[in-house]
Amino acid sequence: MMESKIPEGPLADKWSLYKSKAKLVNPANRKKLNIIVVGTGLAGASCAASLAEQGYNIKSFCFQDSPRRAHSVAAQGGVNAAKNYKNDGDSTYRMFYDTIKGGDFRSREANVYRLAECSAHLIDHAVAQGVPFAREYAGYLNNRSFGGVQVSRTFYARGQTGQQLLLGAYQALERQVSLGKVDLYTRHEMLELVVIDGKAKGIIARNLETGILERHAADAVVLASGGYGKVYYLSTLAMGCNSSALWRAHKKGAFMAGVSWIQFHPTSLPQHGENQSKLTLMSESLRNDGRIWVPKKAADQRTANAIPEEERDYYLERRYPSFGNLAPRDISSRAAKERIDAGHGVGPMKNAIYLDFSDAIKAQGKDKIEAKYSNLFAMYEKITGINAYKEPMLISPSAHFTMGGLWVDYELMTTIPGLFALGEANFADHGANRLGANSLLQACVDGYFIAPYTIPNYLAGELNLPKSDISHPAFEEAEKVVRRQLDRFLHTNGTLSADYFHKKIGRLLYEKCGLSRSRKKLEEALIEIRELKASFEKDLRITGDNTLNSELEKAGRIADYIELAELMCYDALQREESCGAHFREEYQTADGEAVRNDKEFCYVSAWEWKGLNNEPELHKEPLTFESVELAVRSYK
Repeated sequence: MMESKIPEGPLADKWSLYKSKAKLVNPANRKKLNIIVVGTGLAGASCAASLAEQGYNIKSFCFQDSPRRAHSVAAQGGVNAAKNYKNDGDSTYRMFYDTIKGGDFRSREANVYRLAECSAHLIDHAVAQGVPFAREYAGYLNNRSFGGVQVSRTFYARGQTGQQLLLGAYQALERQVSLGKVDLYTRHEMLELVVIDGKAKGIIARNLETGILERHAADAVVLASGGYGKVYYLSTLAMGCNSSALWRAHKKGAFMAGVSWIQFHPTSLPQHGENQSKLTLMSESLRNDGRIWVPKKAADQRTANAIPEEERDYYLERRYPSFGNLAPRDISSRAAKERIDAGHGVGPMKNAIYLDFSDAIKAQGKDKIEAKYSNLFAMYEKITGINAYKEPMLISPSAHFTMGGLWVDYELMTTIPGLFALGEANFADHGANRLGANSLLQACVDGYFIAPYTIPNYLAGELNLPKSDISHPAFEEAEKVVRRQLDRFLHTNGTLSADYFHKKIGRLLYEKCGLSRSRKKLEEALIEIRELKASFEKDLRITGDNTLNSELEKAGRIADYIELAELMCYDALQREESCGAHFREEYQTADGEAVRNDKEFCYVSAWEWKGLNNEPELHKEPLTFESVELAVRSYK
C-alpha cells in the first residue's frame, strides 16, 4: 500500500532515468482526459497551467475570489537554487545535503536530490516569465543567504518573492483559461473526495456564494491546497488557510505523514493582544544583517537603546558560532522561546526578542540596508509605529509551515491511486524542518517540473478504462455526507461560535504540541481534545443559512482541525526522540540540544484513518541513506 517507487540507479541519475521511462499519453488522447486541481497557489497554478499546455482538460478550484489571493503571495524572502552565482562553493549536492541535514535526516534522499537538481531550471523559467529578481549593478541575478546554510543561493524580489512568482504562475494559468483548456472555479471549496473502485475520480465542491453543492468528475485529482499551520489559530497564515481538502482525502484512505512536524518561524511579529486573529511574518532574510539579542538581566525594563553592549546577550551567536544569526528556523525559534521563558523577553507582553540593525547600518550605511529591506521596514513601521532604522525590531516565533501532509510516493501520488498532492500539501521534501526559501522552490518544482511527468505516467493506464460520471452512486453518497454535516452545523443551536473553538484548539496545541512537547503534555492534550470535540458537537452555534455564510465555512474547517489536532498529538507522542521541529523535552542534551534516535525512529510516520473515535493506525516508511551519513545535526 505504501510503495515509495524510488527509481533504481545512482542518486544523481534517478530523475533522468524516471523521465526516460515514464509512460506518455498521445497528444490526440490528452483532450479525452480530465484533471481536477484544488488550489491555485504556486503548486496548483503551475500544475494546472503546465498540464493544460500539454493538452489535458483542467478544472481549477480555489476558495478565494481570484487565484492571485492564494497564500503563496505572502512568502517574502526568496527561492533557493543551486546555481553557484556567488562562486562560494555551492552545488546541487551541497544544496541536497543542506536540505537533508536541515530536515534532521528525516526525508527521502531521492526526493530531496530531485528538488536540488530542478532548482536551477526554476530560476531560468521564472526569469522567462518576467519575475523581477534582484540584480547586481552589472545586471547579474543577485543572491543572499538564508538560515541553515553557509552559501548564498537565495534568489529574491525584494520582500515580495512569493507575490512575484505567483504572478508568473497566475499569468500562465490565465493564458490557459483564455484558451479554454482550464475551467476556473473561484469561490468554491472542496468538501469531499470521490473514490470509485479505489481510485480518486472527483470531488464535491460547495459554491461559497450560493451554498450549492456541485459534483465534478475527473480521471485524476491533484490537491495543492497548502499547509495546516492555521490549526494553531495564531500563525503567519491567512485566516482562510485550512486543512479540509487534505483531511477529507485522509478520511477516504490517503495516509497523513509527519503530521506533528510543524515549523515555527523565528521572525514573526509578536502577539500584542487577546483579540488578535493572526501574526505577521517578517522575512528571514532580515537575519542576514540583523543581530538577535535579549537583555542579559531578566525582566529588564530599560528601552533597547538604553541597554549597553556589554549587557546584551547575542544568544544565537553565543550558542551557534558557526552559523550565528543564520541558525536554522527550528533551532532559532526554540532558542528564542528558551530566553523568553527564562524571563528575558522584551516588549509590552514580554514575549519578544530584539532584531537589531544598528551594527549593519554603521558598517554599510542606511542606504544599503534600505535598498535591501525598505519594504519590510516600511511594513514593520506601519504595523507597530516603530522606525526599525532607529531602534530594534520586536520579533517572536510563531506557527508557520507544516512539513507534514499527505504521504506521497516519488511520483507525488498518495495512497489513493489517482490522487496527487503537491507543495505544502504533501510531506515529501523537508523532513522534520524546512530550510528557509525551500517552500517556494518545492511548490514550483512540483507543479512545473514533476507533476507534468508523473501524472501522465498514471493517466496512460487510465485512458482505455470505463469513465465514471457524476451520476455514479459514489458521487451521490459523497454529496449526502457533505449535506448531512452542513445541516448538523446549522441545527446544533448551541451558544459558542466557531472562532471560540478555533482559539481553544490553537492555544491547547501551542502549549502542549508546539515548540516543545512531552509525554505528559501530549497525553493531557489528547484528553482535552476529545472533550473539546464533544463540546463542539453540542455547543456550536452557526448563524445564517446554507447560502453565503462564512461562519458555516469556518465550522467545517474547525471540525477538521479538531480531528487533525488529535492526530498531531498521536504522532508527536509516538515519536520518542527529538528531531528538527519535533522537540520532546525528555530527549535533549544537558545544554538543551535535540537528541535524535536513528536506531528506532529513522522512518516516516504515516497514519491511516480508522474511523470516528478509533485510534489511527501507524505505518512506517523506513528511510535509507546511501549518499549521506547519518550525523548529529550541529550548527555550532
